Amino acid sequence: MLDADLAKVYGTTTKALNQAVRRNAKRFPSDFMFKLTAAEKKEVVTNCDHLARLRFSPNLPFVFTEHGAIMAASVLNTERAVAVSVLVVRAFNRLRQMAASHEELWRKVMLLEKKYDRQFKLVFDAIDEIMRPVEPPRRRIGFVIDKEPSDRSMRVR
Repeated sequence: MLDADLAKVYGTTTKALNQAVRRNAKRFPSDFMFKLTAAEKKEVVTNCDHLARLRFSPNLPFVFTEHGAIMAASVLNTERAVAVSVLVVRAFNRLRQMAASHEELWRKVMLLEKKYDRQFKLVFDAIDEIMRPVEPPRRRIGFVIDKEPSDRSMRVR
């Protein structure tokens, strides 16, 4: 997301956003934010009608990844940026609670398994299968060589 668009989202000016980012440069590594080159800027302006206002700007715009956009919310002091920061913190807390709940459920299942091992082995095996992460089947790469018993010649299929 370009700096001008992100500034609009957070209810501030592009200048104020870029100033806050420069003041907190350590919070924005290259995987959070980068600056467009002149050629990239020209291509973006050509392809995106809503960015025509950037055509004559002497500055190269910053581009933010999703991590950079969240970090920008934490360095800005607008109402909307503060609200976004609060929502992000709440979302991470909820995820942590869900993970802890899952871990607690797993511990309870393991205790029950130890207690009733023989009687409910099939049930616990099924639960174990359900809770195990599913890995997609791996596709074999390469050639299969068959030997035909009749003529002992090798052929590739």
